[in-house]
Amino acid sequence: MKYNELKVDSAKSKTRVGRGISAGKGKTAGRGTKGQNARTGGGVRPGFEGGQNPLAQRLPKLRGFRSIRTAAETIYTGQLNELSGKITNQSLYEAGLVSTPYGRVKVVVQGELSKKLDVSLQGASKQAEAMIKKAGGSFTRALQPQRQPKPKTTTK
Repeated sequence: MKYNELKVDSAKSKTRVGRGISAGKGKTAGRGTKGQNARTGGGVRPGFEGGQNPLAQRLPKLRGFRSIRTAAETIYTGQLNELSGKITNQSLYEAGLVSTPYGRVKVVVQGELSKKLDVSLQGASKQAEAMIKKAGGSFTRALQPQRQPKPKTTTK
């Protein structure tokens, strides 16, 4: 290692405060002049707003927890008979069976499956997966499709 390869400030020592005016951080040591924060042990607890009713107290107590996770849309095995080829989120959306091509879709058993289908969705019940395989098809667990960001347009 050469002198010019050393990192800048790699061994910088901590600033010592209150060591005289010529040291740069002398006298008040960066605490300002007088007041609660200038004193030893001074300062206020986190969230204290000087006696004003704190924000945490002004807001209502919202009980419980609401998950932001959206439930998967359900497709029945009987509905898959109407389709052919590879079954994906996009093909189900085009057939009008799901509301969006970007959500999670799960296959569950209801009705009979008579076609050989290649199903590629986010989930399926064990019975539905077995039914698809029994009909000669295949089921693969696919990732949830992501929306493509809109191209940025510059206006001048």
